[in-house]
Amino acid sequence: MFIKICGLKTEAAVKAAVDAGADALGFVFADSPRRVTPEHAATLTKGLPSRIVKVAVMLRPTPAEWNHVRAVFAPDWLQTDADDFALLKVPASMGRLPVYRDVDNKDFDRADFAWPEHVLFEGARSGAGMQPNWEHAAQIARHTCMMLAGGLTPENVQEAILHVHPWGVDVSSGVEVSPGVKDLKRIAAFVAAAREIEGPHAV
Repeated sequence: MFIKICGLKTEAAVKAAVDAGADALGFVFADSPRRVTPEHAATLTKGLPSRIVKVAVMLRPTPAEWNHVRAVFAPDWLQTDADDFALLKVPASMGRLPVYRDVDNKDFDRADFAWPEHVLFEGARSGAGMQPNWEHAAQIARHTCMMLAGGLTPENVQEAILHVHPWGVDVSSGVEVSPGVKDLKRIAAFVAAAREIEGPHAV
């Protein structure tokens, strides 16, 4: 199970995520209570263990905005809406995590969709803790490496993993005491819960 802690803003939160055993750290460069500058994100991630994936989380960035983040922060992956990648220069060596959002559609069917190798699937609005339909998520997880996001918490992540069988899980608001303020104990609890369930129920 690949585990990403997103929306980090402080040294303490970064350390908590690393110490807990997270695989990736997400830094938000979009309008959000979790927004940081590329310069601040670069400072927060200086000296990170090489196993940690640094993710630039963006929302409809202009090419200039992306180029600034890329030059200053130097992320390992870019996470943004799937359509954005056609407009941005992303090096071949950099990971891509295109974002797809859920739709309220009883006839949801993506079996024949040409999914990229990795995707992030979340609720209808980013950064709002909106939970996608897990049945829809499970459909996608059968066809590609899908990271499940939106509405996950330490309390429900095991249920989500059992239901959806995602490649990875992503959390932000579910480990906060208020928007943008991370709860260090909840970060540790989230990672521990996801790790606990992945062994006996790995697929």
